[in-house]
Order: sequence, then structure tokens, then C-alpha cells
Amino acid sequence: MTKTLDIAKRLIEIDSITPNDNGCIDIIKSELKNLNFEYQSIDSNGVSNLYAKRGESNPSVIFAGHVDVVPPGPLDKWHSDPFTPTEKDDLLYGRGSADMKSSIAAFIVAINEFTAEYPDHKGSIGLFITSDEEGVATDGTKKIVEHFIHNNQDIDYCIVGEPTSAEKFGDTIKNGRRGSLSATLIVKGIQGHIAYPHLIDNPIHRSASIIDELKKISWDNGNEYFPKTSWQVSNINAGTGATNVVPGDVTIKFNFRHSTECTPDQLKNEVEMVVKKHADEYELNWEIPSEPYLTEKGILTDVLTSAISDVTGVTPEVSTTGGTSDGRFIAKICKQVVEFGPINASIHKINEHVNIDDIEKLKEIYKLSLIKILCS
Repeated sequence: MTKTLDIAKRLIEIDSITPNDNGCIDIIKSELKNLNFEYQSIDSNGVSNLYAKRGESNPSVIFAGHVDVVPPGPLDKWHSDPFTPTEKDDLLYGRGSADMKSSIAAFIVAINEFTAEYPDHKGSIGLFITSDEEGVATDGTKKIVEHFIHNNQDIDYCIVGEPTSAEKFGDTIKNGRRGSLSATLIVKGIQGHIAYPHLIDNPIHRSASIIDELKKISWDNGNEYFPKTSWQVSNINAGTGATNVVPGDVTIKFNFRHSTECTPDQLKNEVEMVVKKHADEYELNWEIPSEPYLTEKGILTDVLTSAISDVTGVTPEVSTTGGTSDGRFIAKICKQVVEFGPINASIHKINEHVNIDDIEKLKEIYKLSLIKILCS
């Protein structure tokens, strides 16, 4: 068993369902104990956040990740206990194996091997580790970043260990993510008997007009890095259960996944104008947006692309697809944030797994990235 695989298994054994750390960060500290790292706990509302750093000079390289995992779901659907790391057919099974405890294990071993081989390297190395990424993410990496902003600190390069590979290990790195903006719209009308249309105001009809107009809007054309902004309805709830009663209101939930060509305020204003055209009375409540972030192709994308190609023979696509990540927070204090990790096909699913060989390759890619940045 390699050191990377051993640490990955020890982390997977821990039931760290978000936002609980349950001792994962203690393992990380113990594995870095001989490397002169300084530790700072930036905990918030029961969430464990670790900022670890070695050195003070530039350039600074941060590895960022999370130890929390999503719930395993029905245990009887797993072919092995989700918190008992299990090897089968060259795969390692367990909750968090792909998302993203293998990446954290690879961080740790890459740093250990790099500092042993290059003790006089330039720059500094750090870690951002949180137990609040899979949940609401309000007390996790966001708090570490707020600490940096408060102290007027920044970093040069950040590699986030999210599982970015799609079909083949190494085929995708993420240099940004779309923003996410959600809302709940309640369109109000007048409830009444369906046979007396002059006595009712049907909010379902009003809602249909709103949806029809919003779905026809071209919000932007995207850009070199992002596809067009999309708008989708996820839920509609209305009705009393009776077939002869028009309801008094309709609730609609919808979401934008938007590029850097749109701001949340622009999207909000345009939606509000449409709603006002079709509804006399309504409530429109917006959720806290996840802002988009983008690292244009440059040093860090080139370094990771080169390292991945050297280790795997694969040239990765540079992409901004997928959901949100903690990269959106880190981008506020770091101009170059790139995500790379294992194949993501099984994440959040029953029988989550990672290819065992890929764990060691991932370590080599992280290590080679350090060499290219701090020893060139």
C-alpha cells in the first residue's frame, strides 16, 4: 500500500458528514508534523477550518479542499460499508473516496515528498481545509478567505482538489465556475369557483405568461470560457386538490447558472420587470448567490496541463462546466485558482469510488506542479 492510499483510507474511515470534521484535520496535521508548518484554526459555528502554511516568501501555492462528505444514503444499497474503505477490481470504494479525500491524501504526500527532495525551494506552501463545503458553505472556506481579507493577505496560486476529470483521469481541469442564483416567486391571485371566471384571478395563468417570457430571453452570449447563461424552473406548486377551485397563489422556484457576462443584480432586475408585467401582486425572494469566478489561461493552467500530460499522457480540456465550488471564495484573494482531481462520475452516488492507480498519479501531478512553480 502506498502512503497516499493509506492516508486516503484513513480519511474515508471517518464519518465526516457535513459539517462534521470528526478528526480528519487531526490526521492532516499529524502527517505534516515534521515539515515546520504553522497552523491556524479559523473555526466558525462548529465548522472546522484549517489554514496551514510553510514559509513566508512568494510565490505562494495553496492546496484547498474539504473533508466533509454528503450522507451515504440507503446503506443496504452499498455493496460495502460507505465508511469502510474497500478495494475491489482496482477501485477504492467509500464515501468521499472521489470527493475529495483522495485529493487531500495526494496533497499531503506530494508536499512531504517535494519538501524532502527540494528543501531549499523558493516560495511557500499552504493548505486550506474545511468541513463545510458540501453543506451551506457559509462557515467554511469563506471564513478563511474573510480572515485573509481582514488581514490584507493574498496568495499567488491555488489548486483545489475537486474531482474534475470526466471520462478519463486527467481529461479536465476547471479554471472557473458559473455563478448560481436562485429565487422563489409567489404569484398571487383570487381563489374561487372555476365556473365563475369573473370572480377569480387565476395566478396559474399569470405564472404561465411569466415563465413563457422568461424562457425566451437570451440573457447573454457567454464568452470564451463560459456558455450562455441559462434559466430553469425547478418547482411549481399550486392548487387546493379540488378540480373546481382556482388557487389563490402559485409558488415557482427557479435558478440561473450564469457566466461572467451577467451580474446577479442585472438578472434580478430583468426578472422583476417581467414579473411586474404579468402579476399585480407577488413576492420574489432571492437566495444568496454563488458568484462566478474565472482564471484566464496562464501560468497555473499551463503548469497543471503540463504536469497532467507528463504523468498521464492526457492533455486536459480547460473548462468551467459543473456546479459551484469553494474556488469562488478563494478567487477573491487569489488571481489564479484552478481545480483538478479524480473522475467525478460516482460522486454523491451509492458506491462512490476512485481508481486506485489514479490516487498515486494525482499525488505525482500535485508534486510536479510544485516543482514547476517553486523550482523553476
